Amino acid sequence: MNDDNSIPDDQLSALVPDEDHLVEGHQSGFVAVIGRPNVGKSTLMNAILGEKIAIVSPKPQTTRVRQLGIYTRPDVQIIFVDTPGIHDPQNMLDKYMVGVATEALRDADVILFVVDLSEDPTDADRTIAELVRSVEKATPVILVLNKTDTVADRNRVDERTSDFRAMIPSADWLMTVASSNVGIDELLEKLIRKLPEGPRYYPQDQLSDAAVRDIVAEMVREKVLLNLEQEVPHGVAVQIEEYKERSEDMTYIAATVYVERESHKGIVIGQGGQMLKKISQQAREEIEAFIGTQVYLELWVKVLKNWRRDENALRRLGYRDER
Repeated sequence: MNDDNSIPDDQLSALVPDEDHLVEGHQSGFVAVIGRPNVGKSTLMNAILGEKIAIVSPKPQTTRVRQLGIYTRPDVQIIFVDTPGIHDPQNMLDKYMVGVATEALRDADVILFVVDLSEDPTDADRTIAELVRSVEKATPVILVLNKTDTVADRNRVDERTSDFRAMIPSADWLMTVASSNVGIDELLEKLIRKLPEGPRYYPQDQLSDAAVRDIVAEMVREKVLLNLEQEVPHGVAVQIEEYKERSEDMTYIAATVYVERESHKGIVIGQGGQMLKKISQQAREEIEAFIGTQVYLELWVKVLKNWRRDENALRRLGYRDER
């Protein structure tokens, strides 16, 4: 019941800030982040977002699925599509990853083509450049010359810059060191200038389209990648079996780490279980920081033979081709 000093409902609603109200000329769009494996695509996206959304490791083909990173400020929303590195596929998982990356180009408003300036252009870089050129007339392209801090010889920097730019002569370009945020602000402004006016596609506080349990699974897989060498990491997949908030400050997570061979199972577990314990501890610490509660994490290791070559196994583990 209103008293004489109350504000009528229709006037009160006008005083409450509307989070969905967009400023005039608001810009938005989808940005495909593309390049060969291990050039720093995920590191670049994480640097722009200011949060770790995509896992990172020195191993090629760390990113397997398309993941959105969402950057929002009052005048703009950028949806980054972090894609697997394009490479010569050796199995069904590889074909899936390459398909995900190439499909991202079709609906992009801007393409970020990321290359590694510490190396000369490779055949894979040239193949990707050809793919980018096929959509270039319809889609603006920014060539990102990453890892510039790893090249001491200025002449090599200039030579490689010329070689990479020659692959897509009409593209805008800049140099970055994504791992230390060098060039990130400049890149962001270049991107915004190329975006069309458009709506806000996601809530302003949302950073990714991935479910929390999927991000958690990737965090566990990242720790496997960082702790194991050679062929084992590429044959590892992680599936969350149970995710339960037992209280306000405790979350229980059970996950299975799948490997392709019995010998790999022993490597992941380690002598006396020490490797699995190390992976679990590192993953738990990162998950706790991510979800904001204490975590009880249980990991099991199981063999799923040749799962990267098995279409049914790929679907079971979440690698679905939805095109």
